[in-house]
Formats: sequence, C-alpha cells, structure tokens
Amino acid sequence: MGEKGDKLRQAAVLADEEEDLREQQKEIQSDLQQKWLYSVSLNDHFSIEKDFAREFEISLSEAKKMLKNSVKKYEIEGQDIPAMIKKLKKHRRTLKGEQKIAITESIDGLIKAYSDHLDTSIDRIYWVSKYKPVLQNMNCSEDNLLKLSTVTDENTRRELIDVLCKYWESKLNVEDLDFSGEYANLTKSMAKDKRKFKQILKRHMIPVNQKDIISSHIIKAVSDEPGISSRQVHERMPDNLFKKTSPSIISKIARGNSITQVNGAFYKLSDDIKKDIYSYTAAFIDSDGYITMDKNFNPRVGLVATGDRGKAFMMEMHKSLGCGRLHLDQKSPQDTRPVNRLNFYSGADVTEVLSKCLPHFRMKKANAEILLELIRMKKSHKKANWYTQRKEELFKLMKFENHKDHVGFNFSEFDINVDNVQKLYGNSKMHEMDKIEGIIKTKPVDEAIDDLEEVVEEHDLSENDWSSVDDASDYLFEHKVLEK
Repeated sequence: MGEKGDKLRQAAVLADEEEDLREQQKEIQSDLQQKWLYSVSLNDHFSIEKDFAREFEISLSEAKKMLKNSVKKYEIEGQDIPAMIKKLKKHRRTLKGEQKIAITESIDGLIKAYSDHLDTSIDRIYWVSKYKPVLQNMNCSEDNLLKLSTVTDENTRRELIDVLCKYWESKLNVEDLDFSGEYANLTKSMAKDKRKFKQILKRHMIPVNQKDIISSHIIKAVSDEPGISSRQVHERMPDNLFKKTSPSIISKIARGNSITQVNGAFYKLSDDIKKDIYSYTAAFIDSDGYITMDKNFNPRVGLVATGDRGKAFMMEMHKSLGCGRLHLDQKSPQDTRPVNRLNFYSGADVTEVLSKCLPHFRMKKANAEILLELIRMKKSHKKANWYTQRKEELFKLMKFENHKDHVGFNFSEFDINVDNVQKLYGNSKMHEMDKIEGIIKTKPVDEAIDDLEEVVEEHDLSENDWSSVDDASDYLFEHKVLEK
C-alpha cells in the first residue's frame, strides 16, 4: 500500500508540473502574439486576422475569436463611472468625519479602478496600443476609446495614427520651451489635433438611416443564428425597432441584403468568406466535395451539402462564384436528409474554379492539377500524337488519387500498377504545351526573334513582302515543328 501511495503522489506531482508547463506555454504564446500585434504593419482588420492565423498556424475562426473587439463600457447598475463619481462627490459635501473619509476612500478606489479600465481598454485595441502614452496625455475618454475599437478599415486607422503622431511631436517640442509665441502656437496645434482626432471618430460613427439600422440587426441575427425565422428576428429586435417592423417587413428587407431564405429560415454567407471565396471553396472541396473525371474523360467538380442549411449554402456559393449548376433537394442514397449539389461541368467553369482554388488546396491539389492538364489538352492539343496516351494516363492518375486511401480497392481493374504509378506524374505535358503555345520562350526562340528584328532593320519590306514572310512562317511551323 505504501509503494502504491508513493506512486500516486508522484503521479500527482507530475500532473501538477505538467499543468504548470502548459500554463507557461500559454503565457509564452500569448507574449509572442502580443509582440507580433505590436510590431505588425498597419492594415485593415480582416487582413491582420488572416496574417495572424497564418503566423501562428491557427484557423481563421480562432484568429477572429482572439482578435475580437473586447472593449466594453464600465457601468455599475446601468450608470457610467464619471457620472457616478460626480454623484458621490456631491453627496460627500453633506457628510462629516469618518463617513466623509470613508466615502473619499471609496471615490479614490473607484477612480483608480476606472483608470485601470481605461488603460486595459487601450491595450485591447491592438493597432493603437503602442500609442498608449499619447492617448493618455490627450485624456481620451471612454466613449472615444469605444469608438476607436470599432475602426476596422486601414484608411481611417492611418488617419487617426497620423493625428496622434503630430500631437505627440508638438507635445515633445513644447516641453523644452518657455512661454513664448512658439509655445502658444504649439499649444494651439495640440488642441487642433485633439479636435481633429475626435472629428475623425465622429465621422466614422456617422448615424445611418432607420432602414440601415434594421438591416444591420437582421444581418447580425442571421449571422449569429443561421436558420432563424422572420418571426424570431422580429422578437429579438430592440423595443424601438420592434414597433416599427413586422415579420413580413423583415422578410422583404432580408431579400434586399442577399440573405437566402429556405422554407422560412434565413441564412447568409459570411462577408469574410465572400472576401476570400476561393480559399473557402478549396477548403470545402477538400472536405465535402470531389474532383474527378468520368469514363468519357469529362471533368467533374462538385460541392455537396445536406438539409435546408446545406441548400442555402449551395445557393449562396452559386451566387458568389457566378458559375456552376445547382441540383437541389435530391434524394439521398440512404433516404435521409435531401442532398444539394453545386456541380461544374464545362471546361471553362472547371478551369475558372480550380485555377483560383489551386493555391489553397491541401488534400486535392493533385486532382485539380490532373483536371487542368486534361482540359488544356482537350481544348488545344487533341491532334498531338501523345494526346490519347496521356489522356488515359490522367484517367488512371485521377482514379489513383481518389482511391489511394481506400483499403482493398482493386486498382488492377483499371490497369493501374500501384508500384509504378508515380512514373505517370512525370509524363506531364504542361511544359510541352507551354512551349507549343509560346508561353515559355526558349533560347532559340529569342535568337530567332533577334534575327527577325535585324531583317526589319536591314530591309524596307512592303505589305506584300510581310504577307510572304507570314506564309513562310506558317509553312515552317506546320511542316517542321508539328511533324517532329
């Protein structure tokens, strides 16, 4: 029993040490993230979210969560702190003795807590935290900090930082001066910069009309709770908007804001996804889509989703991508929820989607490259003597890519030798097609162009002469290049 107890105590100590190490790791990671945010170049919020996710190898959703605006108004029972302090000071005038001392200490404690809150709020606005001394010197109010935390576009951020820098430059210069004309001018400049700072924030917070306010509430409700109905959106409206709207009005406004409605439920594709639509499409194809070709060597690319939410998503993706064909409410093989697909059949659509998704694929990049090579061959190189053989090789490669992780798949049925399949990748005709189409200029081509330029300089050729040169080049290409 003693030996067992020792082992349990040792295990407990190790568990505590492991927990400490995890905490230290979190602290180090947090410090690295803060240092990165402190040093990153000024940019719009969405770009910084993407860079942050890439830098620390986390998902975009995690980055959004970590960089989410967390500046809040400090209130006690619905009353802001400056108003409460003013009220307490007024009440203090009626007190004497220990009661007056006690309330003075309470006021001082509240002021300190409020000051700490303002300092923390500046730290939380990552793009302006390095200018904290300037904001403190300007006595930036809580309301202005709240407005500052909502600035997400690069231009407004740069405009605000420029004003802060000018203010601080004047502040540093005025410290070394005695009272003089220059001192007065710098003081006026600081006051002017302070006013301009507030004006920029005020301009950024320009009130919108009533319809825009209602629209923003609808969009937020749909984004927070996909599948919500117009009645539920109406119930969640603030009191002042609830009386001015109805479920039918909300439905009409929702349609005008690109919100998709399926069986009375509202769905909306995130604006962040639309900004980076091909990255998201690639991720979706990797997880819930397919890239293949049929037995007649026709390209096939598709996205698949189920249920009402999947239907709305497919409709939204179709609108955002601007191509493809929708197949909605199809019966599933398992007879469960209806299946919805967005398929791409034509070579133009497949090329458009795969070319733009190619840098973002993680699992099906090889499939995409196979189809892009096939489409290019079919479009311009059907008469090449290698066309038929390479087309069949691409079919085998596609079959291999789609089933290489399927245990027990019978590759021999498609005449695929798993041991030698890698050789087929090396037979790519992309470089050869580049040469034929003139995308890559080889050294002999450069030399031939130089020779032609010399002919132009030495001989004053007429239009008929140039026509003969053109005919000769066509003849040489057809009988000397293509026959090789």
